[in-house]
Amino acid sequence: MNLIVFILGHLLCGLGAAMSVPAMVDAAVANPDWQAFVCAGGVTIFIGGAMIFATRGDHRPLSRQQGFILTFLSWSVIAGFGALPFLFAELPVGVADAYFESMSGLTTTGSTVLTGLDHAPPGILLWRSMLQWLGGIGIVVMAIALLPFLRVGGMQLFQMESSDKSDKVMPQIKRITLFMCQVYLLMTGLCALSLWVAGMSGFEAINHAMTTVSTGGYSTSDDSIGHFKSPLIEWIVVVFMILGALPFILFLKTALGDRWALVRDPQVQGLVFVIASASIVIALWLSRTSGMGFADAIRLTAFNITSLVTTTGFASVDYGTWGPMVAGAFFLLTFVGGCTGSTAGGIKVFRFQILILALRVYALRLFHPHRAFTPSFGGRAVSFDIMHAVVLFLAVYAVSVGVIGFALAAMGLDFVTAFSGAATALGNVGPGLGATIGPAGNFTTLPEGAKWVLTFGMLLGRLELFTVLVLLSPDFWRA
Repeated sequence: MNLIVFILGHLLCGLGAAMSVPAMVDAAVANPDWQAFVCAGGVTIFIGGAMIFATRGDHRPLSRQQGFILTFLSWSVIAGFGALPFLFAELPVGVADAYFESMSGLTTTGSTVLTGLDHAPPGILLWRSMLQWLGGIGIVVMAIALLPFLRVGGMQLFQMESSDKSDKVMPQIKRITLFMCQVYLLMTGLCALSLWVAGMSGFEAINHAMTTVSTGGYSTSDDSIGHFKSPLIEWIVVVFMILGALPFILFLKTALGDRWALVRDPQVQGLVFVIASASIVIALWLSRTSGMGFADAIRLTAFNITSLVTTTGFASVDYGTWGPMVAGAFFLLTFVGGCTGSTAGGIKVFRFQILILALRVYALRLFHPHRAFTPSFGGRAVSFDIMHAVVLFLAVYAVSVGVIGFALAAMGLDFVTAFSGAATALGNVGPGLGATIGPAGNFTTLPEGAKWVLTFGMLLGRLELFTVLVLLSPDFWRA
């Protein structure tokens, strides 16, 4: 347990140090909220430092059981301290709202309870963006280094192979993590520069770059990207949302000389196919039923579908007014998600591909019961344990959406709000459907209990379900 506390202490110190950035921004414009960030940062660093000091010394390697505990505590505890600036600042929010906003940011969900963003203090706007940006790189590292080790939901398919894990895998993970951070920084910088050239102010460009690359979706305006009314900005954001939803490990392979790594990867192919086909079909539907020109229709659908599938959560228009067929399609797309090893949430493309593979193998076995099959994915053999884990994950995911949706409905929310809210929280997407939490609304008016349920749903989805659910098992604590 000492190692877990020791690591959490370092994470909290890093978080507290990050609070100095919005503090300086607020101080530069003479906004009194700089004091809120200084106080929150001081409390966070003090507690983090105390945790480090109390548990310093030699530590044994992290066990699988400790890995589950560390993952859960990291996200829940950091979200708690990340909520302090919202509580200390001059904002009309309580504990539930502050924790909801912080968890939504850290998990890159993008759902918000704040209104009046166009006139909000710059420090608060920047802190929301920073939470998503920090959460985004944390998600990538978790997906590469931790979840395969914990064998969560078929993630062991992406585990690094080595016969000597202590001498080879850990240094390799450190090198890969460093490269991922460099790619993340470079991508953020390029996105910010592109948005600034396209017409955003420097502050807006930096904020939106952080929330685009992290596929988070927080904006500096209540109208999200629609506030800028710029097709060029929308297409730039589309490009970087897709880049943020690609496996970051493939950028390393490309840099090492494998020029076609991204093109050959089945996850990338699947993601691009879903976005392109859905955008074209719905654009054709809109151009025929609404009289909208195809060029405008394909731009609007491509932007909002990319935002939905990559779980970013930006909106350029209120697509809830496009009719029930589109609403149904958007609800289904909420479940897709990006690629494993990216900043995107959702079920992930690879799990749907493994499900199709499992169905194909099952069908072949019905016809040829004595024939041996060796299924593969992206050039790697797929064991039946992995296929079983993926199918089980999908089943638990569906049940989780149902349970959370039912809990929200029991609190008085209508069917569309309850179940789209459950889907968007678990998939870390951002906006739901309907007038209340749709792209033109937010989560401010929901009951406090509903906000706590949705906050848990965000954490549950971000940590791939089993990382949280396994902690509820008495057998886990007896192991």
